[in-house]
Amino acid sequence: MSVKLFEILMVIALGIFGGTCFGLLIGYAARLQKPDWSAMTARQKSLNCALVIVCSAACIAEMAWYVQGYTG
Repeated sequence: MSVKLFEILMVIALGIFGGTCFGLLIGYAARLQKPDWSAMTARQKSLNCALVIVCSAACIAEMAWYVQGYTG
């Protein structure tokens, strides 16, 4: 089955958006975030970035799996 470019871009865009939301919410719940970026320590910044990247990758993978099953 052929996957259209629009479907690929939509999965990536929505996955990044959803992963960012989830990552920031988890960081907020774990008290890793401050209102100001400069008020955070280097460890808090790196953990927040890692949370966003991991959650974004997980959301993209989940959405790609769903779209593959839906179109396949």
